[in-house]
Order: sequence, then C-alpha cells, then structure tokens
Amino acid sequence: MIKNVLTLFFLGVVLISCNASKTQKSDSVSKLEGTWELNYITGPRIAFEGLYPNKKPTINFDIKENRVSGNNSCNSFTGKLVVTGNKIDFNQPMAVTKMMCMDGQGEQVFMSTLPKITSYDVTDDGKTLNFISGDIAMMRFTKK
Repeated sequence: MIKNVLTLFFLGVVLISCNASKTQKSDSVSKLEGTWELNYITGPRIAFEGLYPNKKPTINFDIKENRVSGNNSCNSFTGKLVVTGNKIDFNQPMAVTKMMCMDGQGEQVFMSTLPKITSYDVTDDGKTLNFISGDIAMMRFTKK
C-alpha cells in the first residue's frame, strides 16, 4: 500500500515538473511576439546613427504562424521562425525585397549579423530584446 502511494506521488511530481517546463518554454517564446526596433548593433566602426540615418531596422515575430519578418532599414524580409527555448536560428533562407537604397551599408550589416545569432533574451519588463552570439550581445531591440 505504501509502495503504491509513493509511486503515485512520484509520478505526480514528474508530471507537474514536465508541465512546468513546457509552460516556461512557451512563456519564453511568447515574449518575442510583436514588433521590435533595433537600437544597437555590434561590429561596424560606423556610429549607429550613421548606419541608420533615416529608418531603423525592425523585426516582427508571429509565434502562431511561426514566421519572422521586418524591415532592414530599406528592404522588407520574411522567413520561417526557428526557436527552441531561448535558442534562435536565422540561417533559414529569407525572402528579401530588392529596392535600391542610398543609406549606405546599414542594410548589409543588419542582414549579415542575423545568421550569427544563436540565442535571445527578453528582459523581465518585456521592453528589451537582446540577440546573442555565443555569450556576446550582438543586437538590441526595444518593443514598439
């Protein structure tokens, strides 16, 4: 009898902990939902305002449709969203419009940095999104 009670108790604890980890993962991914505007990018020796003098890049996450889209300061892009927990992958091919842009190299810097991103972090207040490569913050966005 005691053995049966302990077995049921143990199984209950396992089921509850499994459910809690699923909820945490979906909560983490759900924090991405919506549109974010870039306010920092690492790498170029040009000041951020010089890279994006007229329009800052934006990125939009549609969790239900598993899509990512946005504007790289000139052209629009869209592709499949690949997220597992806090890991994110931008190495899938993306569709990008081909308008001619005169704002310099900001568009190229943005699009070449995205595939380097391996994870993300949304701050507790939900207003800042950091894209990380390894352990280095490469891009920072604010919620629009």
